[in-house]
Amino acid sequence: MALPLAAVAQQAKVHVIGILALGNPNPANFLAVIREELAKLGYVDGRNCRFEVRSAQGKAAQLPALASELVKFPVDVLVTWQTPPTFAARDATKDVPIVMVAVGDPVATGIVASLSRPGGNITGNTAIAAEIMSKNMELIREALPKASRVAAFANTVDPFTPPYLQHIEAAADRLGITIERVMARPADDADPYFQSMREKHVDAVIIQPTLLRPGIADLALKHQLPTFSMSANFPLSGGLMAYGANGPALTREGAIYVDKILKGQRPSDLPVAQPTKFDLVINLKTARALGVEVSPNLVIRADEVIE
Repeated sequence: MALPLAAVAQQAKVHVIGILALGNPNPANFLAVIREELAKLGYVDGRNCRFEVRSAQGKAAQLPALASELVKFPVDVLVTWQTPPTFAARDATKDVPIVMVAVGDPVATGIVASLSRPGGNITGNTAIAAEIMSKNMELIREALPKASRVAAFANTVDPFTPPYLQHIEAAADRLGITIERVMARPADDADPYFQSMREKHVDAVIIQPTLLRPGIADLALKHQLPTFSMSANFPLSGGLMAYGANGPALTREGAIYVDKILKGQRPSDLPVAQPTKFDLVINLKTARALGVEVSPNLVIRADEVIE
């Protein structure tokens, strides 16, 4: 009788999957994709798994408390989207497995020891955002050949910000562009920052993804500032251009890591993955509103063009 009872107990197991997000950008797409992919892998919400989702609504100071709340539940695995939630989760537990998705540079920021041997209780994937910022600077130079001064709108409380800015400034130096650092918190009123950037006559703004939220693209248009980011969703909300790792692909990969861990693999044995798919997205409607003439060569190379 023991064997059938054990099988029934195993079938009755309901996995608790915690998800922690900063809230910038809006995590709706991320949540939809990871739920869908986990369902394909056999994890059906309300049947054999339960999701506990926490978003800080852009308020980074709330992340530590939310991470602790999820750990105390307890959850069987904790999924973190982007760098700030991953830091909060890392500080909240050394035991609960953590799957990070789309973090900036987990080695430079000290999240893992190395990509091949992460060690500890954290694995997942990286958006290799720092390297991609060089590509974004090249994109600015190609789209705006006369640009000489670019504002880097960066997140004061994101641990990834130092390497993010270092890569931007190194690429800008090679291209003969001066970088104006503009530091802000995710929950700040962004309008004064954009007003200041306009008054300083910057030619473009490159925005760190953890500062993206509804209304940012509208502010840029209001102040007639061309905006760039590594988040491919940004042009969908009105940003001018974006080049970065494909978000849904990273999220689907994160779901695979969750499946492996729930089936018994240890995070320390799973190398951190790097993206293989990248997207260039251009919003031509925004370009027309800004008076920016996008070259046919750029349009042809784009993975998505918004008319």
